[in-house]
Amino acid sequence: MPSPSYKRILLKLSGEALMGDQQYGHDIATVRRICEEIKSVHAMGVQICLVVGGGNIFRGMKAAEAGMDRASGDYMGMLATVMNALAIQNVLEHLEVDTRELSAIHMHSVCEPYIRRRATRHMEHGRVVICAAGTGNPFFTTDTAAALRAVELECEVLMKGTQVDGVYTADPHKDKTAIRYDTLDYRTVLEKDLKVMDGTAIALARENKLPIVVFSLHEHGRFREVVMGKGVFTIVKEKC
Repeated sequence: MPSPSYKRILLKLSGEALMGDQQYGHDIATVRRICEEIKSVHAMGVQICLVVGGGNIFRGMKAAEAGMDRASGDYMGMLATVMNALAIQNVLEHLEVDTRELSAIHMHSVCEPYIRRRATRHMEHGRVVICAAGTGNPFFTTDTAAALRAVELECEVLMKGTQVDGVYTADPHKDKTAIRYDTLDYRTVLEKDLKVMDGTAIALARENKLPIVVFSLHEHGRFREVVMGKGVFTIVKEKC
């Protein structure tokens, strides 16, 4: 059996990825399929940390545009990520995958507080760690939280599961002439404003030489392939 290319990874999931064909909330069949993909990689002995967004329930930036205080909107968005993390945890444990949810906003009756050494120890013991509530601070996205947690927890790579199979010159759903990149460097992503992750996350990854792999979350078996260095994806890393 081929060996995985990474021993410890962080997987960033958007809240929208959990909706399936719905307009809001969770599509349980979709959540289960994603969790089965995670289980297959976990079974290879890969240590996995997840960071999940909350856009399927609430988006703080949109609320701010409508007149809500930005900090309050962001805190509401963080609470939405806790709900998503609970849904993922529940499905993973039904699949007999041991998990721990750690939240940057302390809520002891629901999940553990995020403590870096505790998260590392959970992964070393074979548990999938789900990090919720972003960074615990307003004005920072869950993309930035993913980059931060990946660096803190000494992950070898940040993997972002998206709606498309990599990074394109334009939105391939709107522009049929869009071309997919196989590799990119951080500077190009920032200069061309490519929609990989927000600028703060890219800058943090660049400073710490953390590679970012962008792949399609909706293709069966693709997550496993990418972890083994195969399949279709875009990798963002330091320019060679």
